[in-house]
Amino acid sequence: MNEIKSNLSEYLSESVKNIVTSAVKSTLTNPKESIYMASFAASSRTASRKRAKSEMSGEHIPPFLIASITDGCNMHCAGCFARGIHTCSDEQGSNQLTAEEWESIFKQSSDLGVSFIFLAGGEPLLRKDVIQKAANVREILFPVITNGTLIGDDYMKLFDKSRNLLPEFSIEGKEANTDASRGSVGYINLISIMEKLNRRGLVFGASVTVTTENLDEVFSHEFISVLSERGCKVVFFIEYVPVAADSKHLAPQDAEREIMRQKYEELKSNYPDMMFISFPGDEESFGGCLAAGRGFFHINAHGGVEPCPFSPYSDINVRDMSVKEALNSKLFAALQSDEVLSEHHSGGCVLYEQREQVERLVNAG
Repeated sequence: MNEIKSNLSEYLSESVKNIVTSAVKSTLTNPKESIYMASFAASSRTASRKRAKSEMSGEHIPPFLIASITDGCNMHCAGCFARGIHTCSDEQGSNQLTAEEWESIFKQSSDLGVSFIFLAGGEPLLRKDVIQKAANVREILFPVITNGTLIGDDYMKLFDKSRNLLPEFSIEGKEANTDASRGSVGYINLISIMEKLNRRGLVFGASVTVTTENLDEVFSHEFISVLSERGCKVVFFIEYVPVAADSKHLAPQDAEREIMRQKYEELKSNYPDMMFISFPGDEESFGGCLAAGRGFFHINAHGGVEPCPFSPYSDINVRDMSVKEALNSKLFAALQSDEVLSEHHSGGCVLYEQREQVERLVNAG
C-alpha cells in the first residue's frame, strides 16, 4: 500500500507540474496573467515539496480540493446531478460554512500543500464573501465553476485584480445542446460573457459535461475554435454521471472513453495555446479513482468531508477538526483499503455506481 501511495504521489506531482507548465505557456501573451502564473509556478513547487515531506512521514496529501461553497443555485439546468441528489436548491441552506470558516480551510489547505481548490456549488458566485476570501490566498489557484449569469462589473474587477480566481463556465456544446440544458439564450449569454472577459484581458476556461450524445460535438474543431477565438485557455471535460436510470445511456462507456482519449490527444496537438483536462481521466494509470483523498477530496457547503461531489457521504466535519485530521477519515481509509476505488465501472463515477457499498461503510464507521 505504501509503495502504491508513493508512486501515486510522484504521479500526482508530475501531473501538477504538467498542468502548471501548460498554464504558464497558455498565458504568455497576457502580461498580467503571465506574471501571476510565474508566481503560482513557484508556489506549486513549494506545495509539491510540502506534500513530499508529508509522504515521507506516512501522510498522503492530495493536491486538489473541491469546495462546494454553497448549496443554492439560481438556475434549473436539465440533468443537474446536484439537484438530482438533493444537494442543491433554489435557496441557500441554513448553517452553511461562513466566509471565515472557508478562509481557514483555504489557509490550512495551503499549509498542507494543496495547490488547486475548485470552487463549486450550487452556484459559487452567490457567495461573494467566500470568493473574496479565496482571492487573498494567492498561492492557490481557484477555478470557479459557474453558470456565468452573476458576472457583472464587480466580479470582473475582482477577477482582474485577483488572478488566482479562474472562472470556468459550464457549457454543454454548441447552442442547441447548451440551451437544451440551460434554457433559451443560455449559449448566447455565455458567449457574450466570454467576449467581455476577453476584451478585458481576463483568462477563463470552460467546464464541459461529456455525454454519449454530445461527445463528437464538444471534442470537435468547430466547438473548440469558438472557445479559443473568445480567449478560453482551459477546458475541463467531465464525464456525465447519470442521476436516474432513464439517463444511464448518456454516461460514456469504455468504447466512448477510448474515442475521447484519441480526440483529447488531437486537441492537445491542434491547440497548443490551450490546456485540456479530463475527469476522471485515465484511472487505470493511477490505480483507480482519485477521490477520497487519493488525488482530491470534497468539502460540502456545511463542512461535511466527502470522497467527491458525486459521492455525497461523510463521516466527519471540518467544524470539528482540522483539514489534516479530516483527511484521515475512516470512510476515506475504508474506501481505499477495500479497493472500491479501483473497481471497474460503466459510468462516469465508480463511487456513484457503488453508492450502496459506500453507504454501508459510512454506517459501519
